[in-house]
Amino acid sequence: MDTGEPVDMLKLGVVEPLRVKTQAINSAAEAAVMILRIDDVIASKSGGPGGMPGGMGGPGGMGGMGGEDFD
Repeated sequence: MDTGEPVDMLKLGVVEPLRVKTQAINSAAEAAVMILRIDDVIASKSGGPGGMPGGMGGPGGMGGMGGEDFD
């Protein structure tokens, strides 16, 4: 089975539900948003008084992408 050749995963009994892929994409998006928020906090603190003002808060995640109804 470990030949490196493409195989039919369904015939081998390996089935990955859409839910797994959807959750992986949502988790990656949430991680990216958190990294960007942390970056904004660091940038606003290093500016000090008289520096660039902090940016507005970003969106609260990837809402509206259709994944919420899988709970």
